[in-house]
Amino acid sequence: MGARALSRAIEDGDLGVAELMQATLGRIDKVNGKVNAIVSLRDGDDLMAEARAVQDAPRKGWLHGIPIAIKDLADAKGLPTSMGSPLFAGQIADHDDIFVRRIRKAGAIVIGKTNTPEFGLGSHTFNPVHGATANPYDPSRSAGGSSGGAAAALAARMLSVADGSDMMGSLRNPAGWNNVYGMRPSWGRVPSEPEGDMFLHQLSTMGPMARSPEDLAELLDTMSGYEPRLPLSARSEATVPHLEGDVKGLRLGWLGDWGGAFPYAPGIDAHSRAALRSFEEIGCEVFDAPPPFEAEAIWNSWITLRSFAVAAGLSALYDVPERRKALKPAAQWEVERGRTLTGPQIQRASEQRSDWFRRAHDLFTTCDVVVLPSAQVWPFDVNDVHPTEVAGRKMDTYHRWMQVVTPASLIGLPVVNVPAGFGDNGLPLGLQLIGARGTDARLLRLAARYHEATDWPNRRPPTL
Repeated sequence: MGARALSRAIEDGDLGVAELMQATLGRIDKVNGKVNAIVSLRDGDDLMAEARAVQDAPRKGWLHGIPIAIKDLADAKGLPTSMGSPLFAGQIADHDDIFVRRIRKAGAIVIGKTNTPEFGLGSHTFNPVHGATANPYDPSRSAGGSSGGAAAALAARMLSVADGSDMMGSLRNPAGWNNVYGMRPSWGRVPSEPEGDMFLHQLSTMGPMARSPEDLAELLDTMSGYEPRLPLSARSEATVPHLEGDVKGLRLGWLGDWGGAFPYAPGIDAHSRAALRSFEEIGCEVFDAPPPFEAEAIWNSWITLRSFAVAAGLSALYDVPERRKALKPAAQWEVERGRTLTGPQIQRASEQRSDWFRRAHDLFTTCDVVVLPSAQVWPFDVNDVHPTEVAGRKMDTYHRWMQVVTPASLIGLPVVNVPAGFGDNGLPLGLQLIGARGTDARLLRLAARYHEATDWPNRRPPTL
């Protein structure tokens, strides 16, 4: 059952909170050992006691009594926040992050954390604290990242809804690889923590993951909301009231491989194009759109601003030699690269970002939504660090193989990953539905009509 269905059953008295918790813990016990998606799971007796107490308490909100696990980059009071790093293993949070507090206020029971790569770097969930998260559709393959634990837990039916975060595809790549939905909201809609610099780094955001657009919208609205302590926090309307309605006549521009800029593993393009037919069947106009901007300019801006941001976030650890040794190579590379950047280089990267934003504004006068694959490769071997080659093209960084997600990330556009079926290899893939800033509700309505026509998560669940 999805989260909204569970919520209605609890509200109607057809399902008990303790009954749901018992079933959740039973499912985790049965399958989590095969995928390692949920980490830092709380004591079962404590969770059952809390569930019984919630059962008898006044209903708080739509998440009343529903178990949820928080991505292990965010703080949930009383639980460890390892961020996948041995430097923070065992560190217990003394507070809830803003969005976690909102989830609890809506009635959810936080049962543990979901696995993530070290500091969320790299779209493959493995770390020296909790190990690797495997793909429920083939445990020898990666679940993606950095919200890989959340996506795998959803696919494996250990959770009905989950949070995640997205800097470079972290709510999209794992959702695509696990046959679920993930949404990167318009930047500023879901507030981060009012800590450190609050102006310069506008790349990452939190967002929801689910097995249906209805649940995605519900959790997004719970996580969203203006935060006066954040200068760039956005005011936004709820999306759930706008889920109904047809999408006939919406113009979807397929950007393909961006004029040859993005190499795809065999089958990615063909299966993505096949999935587009479902949008035509629900009344959308689908057409090939030309590359709207120079891909290399977007990439240069992206890796400059990303390294600048990562270096700022990890410098305090890097500056201590003993702690530096504990950082994975990708983290050290980002810090070292970020520290070599000059003011003019950062300014140029920001100008390129601004140029792309202006061009994207023009693009959305001819397209209502643009579409790209959610990843350039299929889920790879869980023991690999990252792909070094795609379709014969060498990758020059640890994250170049995810270049396809950067156009939306760079300028804070909303994106919904929708499941796009399965390849000949039996592995899932996804599509990015990308809209103009502030069109989150329209994207979710489009995803909802697509879900009604396809329902890939329930049509083909994993066998564990």
